[in-house]
Amino acid sequence: MTDQNCAYCMEGDLVAAFGIKICELPSSKVYLFKEQSHRGRVIVAHKKHVSEITELTAEERAAYIEDINHVAEAVHQAFHPQKVNYGAYGDTGHHLHFHLVPKYTDEYEWGGVFAMNPQQKFLSDEEYTALIEEIKKYL
Repeated sequence: MTDQNCAYCMEGDLVAAFGIKICELPSSKVYLFKEQSHRGRVIVAHKKHVSEITELTAEERAAYIEDINHVAEAVHQAFHPQKVNYGAYGDTGHHLHFHLVPKYTDEYEWGGVFAMNPQQKFLSDEEYTALIEEIKKYL
């Protein structure tokens, strides 16, 4: 099932407002979050348009968690954060997705909850491409 108003289902301009597609994994789509206050922040969105993780079968849920883990490992290998925070909200966008937010002890928001969209740091196209290529090395 797809939702014509859902950025993750429709992609294109809807998702381009906040993310850049990196790749697809078995059960998910992976996007670089354009706002890069946390270097390497990504989104792992399930391929099915569901709102809650409870809407997935046990097999779908296990595969999705494996994708999230795979992306988290790639972020750790690419950027060496001290911690990765995981956020799954979706109050307004009802498509199951996790934000993987690398945290660094000497940088923005260490020791606190990450801001959903702080509007602090945007990059050039070349810088986005470099981050994506670094993540892809480990996916």
